[in-house]
Amino acid sequence: MENPLRSHYQDELIEAGCDEAGRGCYAGPVFASAVILPAGFFHPLLNDSKQVTPENRDELRIFIEANAIAWAVARVDHDEIDKMNILKASFKAMHLALDQLKPKPRLLLIDGNRFTRYKRVPHRCIVKGDSLFASIAAASILAKTWRDEYMQGLHAEFPHYGWNTNKGYGTKEHRDAIERFGLCKYHRKSFNISPNGDMQEELAFMD
Repeated sequence: MENPLRSHYQDELIEAGCDEAGRGCYAGPVFASAVILPAGFFHPLLNDSKQVTPENRDELRIFIEANAIAWAVARVDHDEIDKMNILKASFKAMHLALDQLKPKPRLLLIDGNRFTRYKRVPHRCIVKGDSLFASIAAASILAKTWRDEYMQGLHAEFPHYGWNTNKGYGTKEHRDAIERFGLCKYHRKSFNISPNGDMQEELAFMD
């Protein structure tokens, strides 16, 4: 089967794909992942995590973690998000993931249209990169699955918000629970969340 994703941006430098998950959520951390893939890496289900079923994401996570040259996942919690804003928190999570990689990449492929430079490593911002490059798609899968698993743990502490299914996004179920119970310690207060679904945080773009 032909893989619709490009395996690499170039062939000379070690490159890592980076993506995040949870940027547009009302509650919980933002997660990011960085992944270095070998030449010829292939899985027929690999795609942008939003285009993959939860069951297939779990399968891909196992495959990516077993077959990548290097991978890492990091998170920035809600309290830091409130202090620095969600966009800066997303970049910090990516930097924390990159800190863990061995070998060190010489080029970064970043999903999206902006990024805060990481050390002296050159980067390329690629809009919808998780549907174009395998390493970014792999990073999106890891960030998403690790974050979903984390939100399952928070759900056990605050089950009435339905985080086991909505993962902290502003679904009707989540908004109704906020109206009934108010905000808890894991909600992002800087987002100025209201039960009707309004969210004033300027940089709270959906994933």
